[in-house]
Amino acid sequence: MTAIYKKEVKGFLTSMIGYVFMAFLLVVTGIYFTYYNLSIGWPKFAYVLSCILFVFMIAVPVLTMRVLAEEQRQKTDQLLLTAPVSVTDIVMGKFLALATIYLIPMLIMALYPLILSQFGTIYFAETYTAMFGFFLMGCSFLAIGLFVSSVTESQVIAAVLTFLVLFVCYIIDGIASLIPDTAIASFFIVLALIVVAAALIYSLVKNVLLTGICFTAGVIAAVAVYVVNSTVYEGLIQEILGVFDLSDHFSNFYSGIFDITGVVYYLSVIGVFLYLTVETIQKRRWS
Repeated sequence: MTAIYKKEVKGFLTSMIGYVFMAFLLVVTGIYFTYYNLSIGWPKFAYVLSCILFVFMIAVPVLTMRVLAEEQRQKTDQLLLTAPVSVTDIVMGKFLALATIYLIPMLIMALYPLILSQFGTIYFAETYTAMFGFFLMGCSFLAIGLFVSSVTESQVIAAVLTFLVLFVCYIIDGIASLIPDTAIASFFIVLALIVVAAALIYSLVKNVLLTGICFTAGVIAAVAVYVVNSTVYEGLIQEILGVFDLSDHFSNFYSGIFDITGVVYYLSVIGVFLYLTVETIQKRRWS
């Protein structure tokens, strides 16, 4: 894993991608910092972090798009897969390299509150808590981008898909507000999701009998729950969609609250997508 990590970090620092990512993030942050903190005199650096969130979502796909997609295109991934390291080590090495490149501008940003302290009182605990939350959220973005890069050979497609996934997660709260929170509406949406899940199962196993069993069991369970206690479905879809709202947990860090739940959530997102990346590569390895 160490060799993969060093190779990836060196690759980012000897090409334009790593420097473009860091420079873009620092320039945008500097603009907001100059305007809100220095010009207007707003003492909360966390507000700058919330302002650059959308811009950061654009920068992440640029950094992650080539990590695995380019190796698939050039067929150099075969060299990695035959190397004396596990797929987990490969994925972890690449992810830690991405996190390192992301950490560099974050460390530079950590100097901004020190600059602000020269002009007034700054609550450092609140500020650095917000920065820690922003770093965790960014790492979860990178894990998603790494996974998307593993499922395509095109850098462009990887970048576009990563941005779309992050954008949907960004607006998921607005999408949830458009869906009725009544029990009957949630029930029919759950049935639709069961159909989609059955289609995915069939596409993976190509087994009609197994797909039919899973579909039937899902429908029976959904109907049984609705008949026994329909109130379970009230607001259910909103709760499900809320799980995918990656920026929601950052709000506590933004307020200066060290949210253990948020830490666990972001670490779980990172773990899930790194696991999916490993499984994707393993499937391609043995196919």
